Amino acid sequence: MASACASAARRGCLWLLSPSAFRATPRLLCTAAQQKSSGAGSEEENGAQKPEPSAAEKALTEEKVQLEEQVKELTDKYKRALADTENIRQRSHKMIDEAKLYGIQGFCKDLLEVADILEKATESVPKEEVTSKNPHLKNLYDGLVMTEVQIQKVFSKHGLVKLDPVGQKFDPYEHEALFHAPIEGKEPGTVAVVTKVGYKIHGRTLRPALVGVVKESS
Repeated sequence: MASACASAARRGCLWLLSPSAFRATPRLLCTAAQQKSSGAGSEEENGAQKPEPSAAEKALTEEKVQLEEQVKELTDKYKRALADTENIRQRSHKMIDEAKLYGIQGFCKDLLEVADILEKATESVPKEEVTSKNPHLKNLYDGLVMTEVQIQKVFSKHGLVKLDPVGQKFDPYEHEALFHAPIEGKEPGTVAVVTKVGYKIHGRTLRPALVGVVKESS
């Protein structure tokens, strides 16, 4: 038994001293180095991984998102409020302008009857009677004419314009047709007779002119 152990020890020593043992040693060293380097790389990769965020960080992130959404919502509401305010301002400005332009509309409409009476009065006076031989009638007529001219000046000053559309094309926005009749030498669809003049105030029809319209002869 002892002789067998001795012979095994001698074989081991001989193998270590042999060239093959020297060739295997570098391979073992390389394998060990590779294992060591791979282990070090795994440790670096593990160290490079980001740590899990804490509960406080998560809460702060959620609060940031909520605040950003609130800021966005408030900004949108602010812009809408500005737009509504601008629309209200423009409407109010328009209403004020219209009130300035048309605030006297009712008063002017009442004065139209006075202007109509003055016009009828001057038309009813026979022109051949208005002479120096009849001074009273002449003075009365001249006074009526001057009053009519003055009231038309006042109307023009406040944007009131007379509509006397004889010979013009019939316009339903400015004229009111009382009758239609064929008239020789007149174009169909035009105004042949004005029984009562109309008026406009700043481009808006205050009272349509009462007219007779030419129609085609059958």
